[in-house]
Amino acid sequence: MKTLLQRFWEDKSGATAIEYGLIVAVLSLVIVGGVGKAADAITWLFSDNSSKLVNAFAK
Repeated sequence: MKTLLQRFWEDKSGATAIEYGLIVAVLSLVIVGGVGKAADAITWLFSDNSSKLVNAFAK
């Protein structure tokens, strides 16, 4: 039993997969947050009545 626990404790093969999974999760959250902010900015850009873009498309 001692050797089994020692082998388990020293095994590092699963750590890399977990690290890559955490990196992917964090990047996904950043991308989703960034897309949300960009969508809000684009909505504001086209909905502002004094915007030059709105005035250009209104003519």
